[in-house]
Amino acid sequence: MQVIDWDLAVSTGTRLVRPGPQVTREEARQAVSDLRRLSREAERHVREFTRIDGGASAQAATIVDRPGWIKANVAGFRVVLEPLTQRMSGEGRTQPPAIVAAVGSRITGVEVGAVLAFLASRVLGQYELFLPPDPSGRAPTGRLTLVAPNIVNAERELGVDPGDFRLWVCLHEETHRVQFTGVPWLREYVRSQMTEFLLASDLDLPTLLERLRTAADAVADAVRGGEGNLIDAIQTPEQKKILERLTAVMTLVEGHGDYVMDAVGPSVVPSVTEIRTRFQQRREGGSRVDRTVRRLLGIDLKMKQYAEGSAFVRTVVDRVGMDGFNKVWGGPATLPTQAEIADPERWIARVVTAPALETPHLNGSPGGGPAEPASGSVDGDGDGPPREG
Repeated sequence: MQVIDWDLAVSTGTRLVRPGPQVTREEARQAVSDLRRLSREAERHVREFTRIDGGASAQAATIVDRPGWIKANVAGFRVVLEPLTQRMSGEGRTQPPAIVAAVGSRITGVEVGAVLAFLASRVLGQYELFLPPDPSGRAPTGRLTLVAPNIVNAERELGVDPGDFRLWVCLHEETHRVQFTGVPWLREYVRSQMTEFLLASDLDLPTLLERLRTAADAVADAVRGGEGNLIDAIQTPEQKKILERLTAVMTLVEGHGDYVMDAVGPSVVPSVTEIRTRFQQRREGGSRVDRTVRRLLGIDLKMKQYAEGSAFVRTVVDRVGMDGFNKVWGGPATLPTQAEIADPERWIARVVTAPALETPHLNGSPGGGPAEPASGSVDGDGDGPPREG
């Protein structure tokens, strides 16, 4: 049973997405060549700085345009949503679930396509955690994707050095590749939490209608300038608990990416201070409509994750050094909770200075599945690229 018409999502997204900046064929060729080269260079800088080594040789990023990004994300969504689709198509089900009957796969396909069209002109890059199996049937470990038109458009709008800006972006995105290839258990942990989140969905019609009413209130609140967003509005109570764990882990990985990008930057990106200042101003700008959509989709919350996660990483590294911070990658039990991200000293006391806490080696995998940390639950865009706004 198809919950979302994926083909319609792709066609809608590619039809609605805005065209990229005007470039000559030579400029386009140069941008693609630069990004492939700089992604390999950035990975070396990131591994040396973070002291995380997955043992894999550096690979060039996949470079796409805006329609290509939409198609890649739809493919990833299909993988992520497969457990929910399987449950909804389980044996003995003779009627479509309420959510499909009430909304319809074509309507949801249009909605997904419209959201992706909005995001496709803003995302600079992402590490794709969930990909369809390759021809051999094996699941890929992930792929770093950079959206060339958006990077070119951003560097032009900011008026910064193209080479410096492209490397700066690559540093952030390569940090995510290093995280998920150098810490093997991390990808499975995020996947398991996302699956649990999806399977905690309410599918009966009364609950669905209540969620839709709440979502309508969130839209009205966002239009008025409030903090309402659709992500919070449509969650079940159980999903809220799971999302807390996902939020904590994604705040960590996004903040780590921002920290590494700015920490490595001064030694390899001469104009990093200028780039960061102008980029932050661009994030905070935009029209009222643009800001409203960002609030609805939770993008503003994503920006908050960057800031909170980066502050956590910076504080911990300043206090206990990079090797002390890298204890965070020991296993699910060493991940920080949301409370610990806000108060890094609590995480340091629990994980770094508590000798009784046994953790696997960085390149090992935790036994027995994800575990809850001693002080509470652990918590994201498997993707976390720098974004406009």
